[in-house]
Order: sequence, then C-alpha cells, then structure tokens
Amino acid sequence: MTRRTGEAPHHNNLTCYTDYGCRLPDCVERRRQWQRDLRRRRREGQPALIDAQPVRQHLTALQAAGISVNAVARTAGLDEWTLRNFLPSPSGKRPRKHRVTPETARKILAVTAEQAAVGYTDGTGTRRRIQALVANGWPMRRLAEHIGLNPSYVGDLVRRTESEHPIRSATAAKVAEAYEHLRDERPSRHGIEARQIRRMRKLAAERKWPTVTYWADRMDVIDDPDFQPLYGVTKREIVAQDAHWVMTTIGLDRASAAERLGVSKAYIDHAFRDHPQYAVEAAA
Repeated sequence: MTRRTGEAPHHNNLTCYTDYGCRLPDCVERRRQWQRDLRRRRREGQPALIDAQPVRQHLTALQAAGISVNAVARTAGLDEWTLRNFLPSPSGKRPRKHRVTPETARKILAVTAEQAAVGYTDGTGTRRRIQALVANGWPMRRLAEHIGLNPSYVGDLVRRTESEHPIRSATAAKVAEAYEHLRDERPSRHGIEARQIRRMRKLAAERKWPTVTYWADRMDVIDDPDFQPLYGVTKREIVAQDAHWVMTTIGLDRASAAERLGVSKAYIDHAFRDHPQYAVEAAA
C-alpha cells in the first residue's frame, strides 16, 4: 500500500496507522485489537468481512429521513468517514467500501432515526431568521462570522431546511442568538458595502423572503412550520390559490368557486391569467 505523506487527518480509526504510519500508543493498540478480533472471528468460523449493501441501504434510508451521516456515526460510536466510505460521493463516484466487518455492520444497523435525531430540531425558524437577515442586506458570508459557522454551511442550512431536514439544536440556538443581535443592526455599520446590501435585498425580494420587520409582530410563529407567511403575496395570487383548491378538491366550476370566494368569475379569470401555475380548466 502506498504510504500517504503528512499528518493523519484524525486518529479515530485504522487509517492513521495503515495509511499514514501513525504509531501513537492508542492507535497501535487499536490496530492490535483489530488483529485480535480478526483472529477470534477466524477461530469461530465467522467471516472477517461481509457484504456492505445492507449497511449502505440503511444509511441511505436514514438520510432520506433527514438524519445526517455525522449523527448516525455519533450514535453508533464510529468515525464519520468510516460511514461515508460506504456511500457514493457527492460527485457520483462509487463507494470506496463494499465490505464491512460484522461488528461495524451491527453497530450501524442498530441505529434508528429516533435515536440519531436526539439533539436535533425542526429548522423552519432557523431558515426564516437567516432569510430575514439577508432581506435586511446581510450577505450570508458575513452572517456566518456572527453565527460562528462555516460560510458555505449557512446557505446549506437554508436549502436543507426547505426540504424539512432537521438540524442540530445547538445550531438553531446559534442562529437565534445571532438574529437577536443583528436584527436591529444596519449592515452598513459593519463595513458591508452598499452594493452588497442592495444585491442581498434584491435576492430576498425575488424569492419573497419575509423581512425582519415582517417577523417583528410574528415572533410567536417564526418557528412554526405550519404557519405559512403570505409576505409578498398579492390578493390576486391568494384568490388563484384558493380557487385552484376548491375547483380541484371540491370539484366546483369557476362560477361556483367565484361565488364561494366572494369574488367575480372575471376576477378568477384574471387571477389565473396572472398566475398560470394555479389555473384550472373547467366548465364555466
């Protein structure tokens, strides 16, 4: 095996010993324990390695339930990269590992979504707070400095929570604390250029992200995933949404829908024209 150069990235598994030549006492003992376990399994007629497909399927199912690989690793008492090697890379490359020891497989397969989710919370409020600060002109990169997170992770938080993935409770607390500190602060007083502020506000407006001012009177529901803010939504769009619902769910025609919603049939026609994504073809 080709020996890697430099310091091992961590000392949590055998990689530092086998790939980097690490000889720290704890790492040497971990290697010896692995050899003892291997000899024991051979004496008992147990396979040294088994197919990793069940492990890969279990990890994929946990990810689909919103559980991160890091959370699974922590619950199983294993190194995160031990688990990641069983999964395809983000670029689509095949997993590095296709075989696994029975003991490692047992630890991973024993992890349930409920166990791994301890210490996690719904990310709705976190997403809304970040979006509101962006709407006030804060670039995500600068928000990351105040929150204490990696800059790329702040944008990732917004994307992940839009998919209803839970996040760490500690992360939610960090964002909430930063929000309280920054919501009344002007970005310009923190050295952020006017063009950056305008760009962030334009981005938020295009995506209809509610502002800090909008949430000021609604802090009791900012964390509620069942509350749907109607920020930036016109009356005509609301009518288009409601008409779509009563026509597709209840089966009303356009005239009956108009009567139920208290508007004219022509108003619904205009609403569907302006918002064709809600338009329903029905008999007049």
